[in-house]
Amino acid sequence: MATGLETDPAGYGSPRLVRPGDPKYHAAMESRIVESRLDNGLRIVCETMPRVRSTAVGFFVPTGSRNEAAHEHGVSHFLEHMCFKGTARRDWHAINVRFDELGSIYNAFTSKEHTAYFGWVPADRAEPQLELLADMLRPSLPEDDFETERNVILEEIAMSGDNFGHHVWNFLHETCFPDHPLAHEVLGEKESIEKLPREVMLDYHRRRYAPDAVALIACGAVDPDTLRAAAERYCGPWQGANGHAPLAAPPPPSGGVRRKKLDQFKQQSLVLVFPSLPCDAPEAESIEAFTSIFGGANSRCYWNIVQKGVCSGAGAAWLAYRDCGLMALWADGEPQRCEEMLAALRTEAERISREGVKPDEVQRVKNRRRTHLALEAESPKTRLMQVMDDLEVYNQPRSAQQRLAAVESVSAASIADYLARYPIEGEGLLISCGPREWPPTQ
Repeated sequence: MATGLETDPAGYGSPRLVRPGDPKYHAAMESRIVESRLDNGLRIVCETMPRVRSTAVGFFVPTGSRNEAAHEHGVSHFLEHMCFKGTARRDWHAINVRFDELGSIYNAFTSKEHTAYFGWVPADRAEPQLELLADMLRPSLPEDDFETERNVILEEIAMSGDNFGHHVWNFLHETCFPDHPLAHEVLGEKESIEKLPREVMLDYHRRRYAPDAVALIACGAVDPDTLRAAAERYCGPWQGANGHAPLAAPPPPSGGVRRKKLDQFKQQSLVLVFPSLPCDAPEAESIEAFTSIFGGANSRCYWNIVQKGVCSGAGAAWLAYRDCGLMALWADGEPQRCEEMLAALRTEAERISREGVKPDEVQRVKNRRRTHLALEAESPKTRLMQVMDDLEVYNQPRSAQQRLAAVESVSAASIADYLARYPIEGEGLLISCGPREWPPTQ
């Protein structure tokens, strides 16, 4: 059994997780995914990637703004910030210096349904990168930095008010998911962040970051046995049990018209919303292919709407969550052209529903997806992001070959079948955001 251990000549204080330059080692290894669990429940997913010399390491936490109670709005994103602000072993300065010492390409992000942390380093620095991230996921939440970071997030909230798309996105979710946690703003609201006590964050971390709720993922030049041993050293002492409450699925969106007047902007956004499938739908690749044909690069919306000068942008977006989904057809443009934009969107929706998609359109989309998958399969960081997505959607990782097989299954017939079951004709829900109060109230 290849352990991949060797003395670290670079002086990073730990053994390597792999010998990236050893041809015998790589000859013995094929691209494969290995899973295991520590005794405390921490899930470990390791993908060995031959012929690469780097490793991406990350932690996936299935919690986000959707999981927040009313008095916790914004705590998921706030906690993500605080994980960079200090632990029992390091202050914020030491954390940032250590990332630089490792030469890491690193980041973290929070969404409505998950939070992620990662670092991408040369293979001989994978274990110290794991140690640093593991330390960060047990933050001390220093009080001085807590107040400083509260102000940073309040500034982010203030700046988001200048982003037109941010207003549209939030209003869409507030409209489609009224009185449901999916409507929660990831950043939180000014009032909720101003009032959020440190004790609430401590309790949230205890419940949501328990080891049996977290996944450690590593992709690249990494050995599964050595990764597990390192995880035992740095994460084995973690204690606690999953505090996840069952999620309630939202009802499907109703029809009608919803308007949000935004006088500070010069453009108008129109969105037609229809029910769709959740993110784990077997038809996922067919749905993505439809959005690309309808509104992606060289799409119908681009040539038939944008290039004809009707609006500055138009397309389709599949908003897919664990237990629900929406199809959003959108157009952005000059407020005085709302009537023309909406008519153009409906015309394209009716045409593609009536005539279907052409085989050559499907083939072009599949060709682009094949290229993307080939490139992504060579990047440890990209594979890490894909595995995180798979854990969220399917609760299991997919290999690059499995992803390619899903793409190959897409056809004009599979797209037509989706549109027959989830039509995009009819009134739908119309959302209008911008300086023009349109359509006028009846």
